[in-house]
Amino acid sequence: MNAHTDPSSLYDALDPALRFPADFCWGVATSSFQIEGGAQEGGRGESIWDRFCRVPGAIADGSNGDVACDHLHRLEEDLDLIASLGVNTYRFSVSWPRVQPLGHGAWSEQGLNFYSRLLQGLARRGLKAHMTLNHWDLPQALQDAGGWASRQTVEHFVDYARGMAQRFGNQVEAITTHNEPWVMAFLGHETGIFAPGLKDRALAIQVSHHLLLSHGLALSALRADGCKARLGIVLNLAPMVPAEDSPQDVAKAHLEDGRLLRWFMDPIFRGAYPQDVLDHLGADAPKVEEGDMRAIAVPLDYLGINYYSRSVVSAGEPFDVNSSGLPLTDMGWEIYPQGLTDLLLRLHQDYPVPPLYITENGGAFPDRLADGRVHDADRIRYLADHIAAVGEALRQGVPMAGYMVWSLMDNFEWASGYEKRFGIVHVDYQSLKRTLKDSAHWYQQFLQSQRRHGAELASAQETVQVGR
Repeated sequence: MNAHTDPSSLYDALDPALRFPADFCWGVATSSFQIEGGAQEGGRGESIWDRFCRVPGAIADGSNGDVACDHLHRLEEDLDLIASLGVNTYRFSVSWPRVQPLGHGAWSEQGLNFYSRLLQGLARRGLKAHMTLNHWDLPQALQDAGGWASRQTVEHFVDYARGMAQRFGNQVEAITTHNEPWVMAFLGHETGIFAPGLKDRALAIQVSHHLLLSHGLALSALRADGCKARLGIVLNLAPMVPAEDSPQDVAKAHLEDGRLLRWFMDPIFRGAYPQDVLDHLGADAPKVEEGDMRAIAVPLDYLGINYYSRSVVSAGEPFDVNSSGLPLTDMGWEIYPQGLTDLLLRLHQDYPVPPLYITENGGAFPDRLADGRVHDADRIRYLADHIAAVGEALRQGVPMAGYMVWSLMDNFEWASGYEKRFGIVHVDYQSLKRTLKDSAHWYQQFLQSQRRHGAELASAQETVQVGR
């Protein structure tokens, strides 16, 4: 895209019949550790990511989240930025150690006040709030006492969830317990490439169980407390595709589907872990106490899905993504929007799912700021194609309720540090200046077109009512 190209023109390639309901949720998403900064301010406690960033070699560029995007001090500016996009929803996460430094016991009024100001600012701008309680930044004090391997952390999380809901439950549209428990469990405790950096498969499996258990117990507790917000969880999911049509690759893909998708979907919607995965785990299977599975299988008001790509599975040598011929993002992930439609249709077919939200979707690309602009045509195409994929699932009867771009702005991309940019808003990490990329302008214009469609539909319905 050159400087004279209208970003909205790329939307013209989408099927005009793929229009969304007037009450569809359109948003952008962030997480606390990735944008807030202020790591040592306001009595905030240390998180496992603060500690992990100090491990030599853990973060690609040796960086940390101490400043990040300085969202803590630029709140009003960032809320204005969100509102300017024309979205109706903002998905954010709470820093548990900012509001409860030790993960239990005393609360930080300074930390709570920050989120109070955030929610008041969203309300003044007419934006709905989707609040995530745990986007990976567990208080280090809880990790020191056993972390998610301990059932005591489950109890502390339930207390934390109740405290947050009692304070903010009437100000938010939705509360998510955990973001991507698979990542916390397996990247954090089996491969060790994410915080807390442990490498023990049995431990990772037990952590995954405790995350699910804490989710279910928290939902039941919040409902018992009379919380009015809609309650759910966010899972990272992807189709598992065999590299070859061989029995070995097909079997491997089925197992990997069990380890990612069915390991979380089956307990939530069927009250049991998939037996083939339990058989595969053997002695590493989780220790499950009486009543745990009933607790996990509480009904959801919604399910959030984070989708970035499919996974191609080989029983032999790892699949080379460069061999597929598909374009790749800067993360080295295939761009495969059809996989999103396939995934949504499969979930709708296999499980009694509630309304579904795409809570994260986006691509990292090697963006460059030049003359005050970022021409990210690849990201525009990525977003347009994946929004179309959601529209196709909706057309085929999947109960889609919303779509949120990851991410609002460039930020600390976990183990990649600041090397990968997912934002539709560019952040200069020296000056911290925000600049809307072409993709942000495209999203603005796309949402304007959706509002016009909604207004036209409402007008037509009103005309029909008057004519009766």
